[in-house]
Amino acid sequence: MDWTVGAGLVAGLLIAVVTAPVGVSGAVFLLPVHLSVFGVPSPAITPTNLLFNVVAGPGALWRYRRDGALRGGLARRLVAGTLPGVVLGAAIRVFALPGPGVFRLLIAALLLPLGLWLCARTLVPSHRRSSVEAEPSPVVLMLLSVGVGTVGGIYGIGGGSLLGPILAARGLPMARVAPAALAATFATSLVGAAAYVVLSLVSSGDIAPDWWLGLACGLGGLIGGYLGARLQPRLPERALRLLLGTLAAVVGAMYAFQALA
Repeated sequence: MDWTVGAGLVAGLLIAVVTAPVGVSGAVFLLPVHLSVFGVPSPAITPTNLLFNVVAGPGALWRYRRDGALRGGLARRLVAGTLPGVVLGAAIRVFALPGPGVFRLLIAALLLPLGLWLCARTLVPSHRRSSVEAEPSPVVLMLLSVGVGTVGGIYGIGGGSLLGPILAARGLPMARVAPAALAATFATSLVGAAAYVVLSLVSSGDIAPDWWLGLACGLGGLIGGYLGARLQPRLPERALRLLLGTLAAVVGAMYAFQALA
């Protein structure tokens, strides 16, 4: 446990500094670290990632709130849709999808084309719509949030890693996307982690999170998330969009390679 706690702290900090400015918690990058480096068993890896989000989330959110970036209804609408989805996803993960193979293929299929699409739209922009036009309708936003919440509940990646690229690719400014996506990730992770703890009481196997590792990674993410959120207003919009698209594409390609290897 000694070396894993220290390594988890450093990993959480470094990842959160890079991902917080674009609304991604960093849990999606911790998954391969948990699998390959720390050897967290499945499905316990999902609640461990959710625990990271719960502990790390307030750092970036507090900074965004202090800067006034959480004003508006986008964050509330995303949270309202992702919360029921994450409970459904937790149940699916425990009772129907215990293995990592399907997980890797699904994440690759979602993030790789999404990241490439966002990078392409940033480098070769089409007709630029206003932020009001770019925001999906309430019905579409609700369906999207429920779907993303379900995926986040199954795999513990946090909804922001999917919601962020989708909303940014539609043309919403990163100053709105990042805080709202992180708020949805924090809320769903809090509910999802609690759901896994309850399910661990009524199911057999490695379902409860690795508490020490999740807390260590989360503490690093708490510090890194605050630093990343503080850095966000100083970065140009184009650079943020390219960063988000690149992160999504890299993660998708990484999981595709692991699934096919």
